[in-house]
Amino acid sequence: MARFRIPQIPASEITPEAVWAERRNWLKQAIALGALGATTPAAWGARGPDSAMPALPGTSNAEYSVIDKPTEWGDITGYNNFYEFGTGKSDPQRHAHRMQTDPWAVEVEGEVLKPRKFDIDELRKLAPMEERVYRLRCVEAWSMVIPWVGYPLSELLRRVEPTGNARYVTFETALQPDAMPGVSRRILDWPYVEALRIDEAMHPLTLLVFGLYGKVLPNQNGAPLRLAVPWKYGFKSGKSIVRIRLVEAMPRSSWMVAAPTEYGFYANVNPDVPHPRWSQATERRIGDHLFAPRVKTRMYNGYGEQVASMYAGMDLRRDF
Repeated sequence: MARFRIPQIPASEITPEAVWAERRNWLKQAIALGALGATTPAAWGARGPDSAMPALPGTSNAEYSVIDKPTEWGDITGYNNFYEFGTGKSDPQRHAHRMQTDPWAVEVEGEVLKPRKFDIDELRKLAPMEERVYRLRCVEAWSMVIPWVGYPLSELLRRVEPTGNARYVTFETALQPDAMPGVSRRILDWPYVEALRIDEAMHPLTLLVFGLYGKVLPNQNGAPLRLAVPWKYGFKSGKSIVRIRLVEAMPRSSWMVAAPTEYGFYANVNPDVPHPRWSQATERRIGDHLFAPRVKTRMYNGYGEQVASMYAGMDLRRDF
């Protein structure tokens, strides 16, 4: 496998941004720490990973990590898009504890020679766990920096031996109506389905995630396993996955069905293609500074050196 280096961002472009929509909660936390925007080790510990969550350590992989300051645990776990639990950013944290994650199994099927159903414990042991620090860019123009724990999705896909007809990979999120109040609203056609091209799915940056900050994933962040595809908008990284299917024809993912003029198949971060209702040229970094300025959005979320070749010759305005 070819080795490559994640490009680093100038300090002027990585100033963190607080959760502006949740600023009252943020201020309460800051006051409890004794100083607004405190960044000392003691302050970080007070807002660090939940000690009640089971540990899930991974070997740090600097080759695939950015040097940006990671977003605080409380922001990562308290400010989410997970519409199965509601459209508010704090809804997943309030409701996701009701989702049952044990037992859990994932079916891998379709254009593969060895279709299988994997138990979650089996999946956790399938390959060595790594910790990688990735940037996450949301289509709503906010971003985070998250220390994920997992291993490349390719490790799983190789076990099932994709056929020559496998051109795309779909990912289906769990549907538990009794635990997911958001599915009573027909915002999307449930269950949630996302998809990647096979080369995108096999790319070494595409991570099958089981934890963050050295802990097992909280439910609101997509427990017990999800994707992290760092050069794409966040909605491409399916959460709480129960089915992976390899197919020949390009599938229509949930957001393509719901709003085809707003959400295309590829969803690569492209600051030159605005969302129909807002610009993608800049973003707010969720973090610890309430009034930090917006930062410039980077093509492919800053991962262009690693992934741009996959889209050579494509019209990135048409194929959005």
